[in-house]
Amino acid sequence: MSKFYARRRLSILGALTALIASVAVLNGPTASAALPTPVSAATARTYLASLTVATESRTGYDRDLFPHWITQSGTCNTREVVLKRDGTNVVQDSACAATSGSWYSVYDGATWTVASDLDIDHLVPLAEAWDSGAGGWTTARRQAFANDLTRPQLIAVTDNVNQAKGDQDPATWMPSVTSYRCTYVRAWVQVKYYYDLSVDSAEKSALTSYLANC
Repeated sequence: MSKFYARRRLSILGALTALIASVAVLNGPTASAALPTPVSAATARTYLASLTVATESRTGYDRDLFPHWITQSGTCNTREVVLKRDGTNVVQDSACAATSGSWYSVYDGATWTVASDLDIDHLVPLAEAWDSGAGGWTTARRQAFANDLTRPQLIAVTDNVNQAKGDQDPATWMPSVTSYRCTYVRAWVQVKYYYDLSVDSAEKSALTSYLANC
């Protein structure tokens, strides 16, 4: 009888192990991206309602006015910190450069194993921030915005997808992975709210529509 129960226990343990492994495979890619969790859809709707609606202006914009990829600790700059945070099994050398690892891009569903295939996206682009009020900020505040690891503002994604996004807002560009769009707009609104940035009318309309389905 004891042998029977022992075999049964081993069988149950084996089944559980297989189940856990299958769940890990299914959940692995989405678990690898570690964008700080944005506010809920309900909170995002409240935030959006309070944002100023204004016409955007790019007069005077220069990307260099937003000092980015500053040193965060030791030899690690902001890009390297995000690559480490958003990847799986990331190995860094003495200069903090990622020499190996795996990265899942939540925007397009692609997986990469070479760090140079990833860009660190400013979820609310620097030019968009400038258009929405950052032109009146101090350099220190623009630096804080460009290197913000606390808000859901920085994420490692496929480089050419980030480049295709450019400085577009949700009225003209959204991630092709539709299941990520709710997270994206919640993060967008949270960042704009925190930094007291405005939205234009088309942007607000698009955000309102996406949030209604979250």
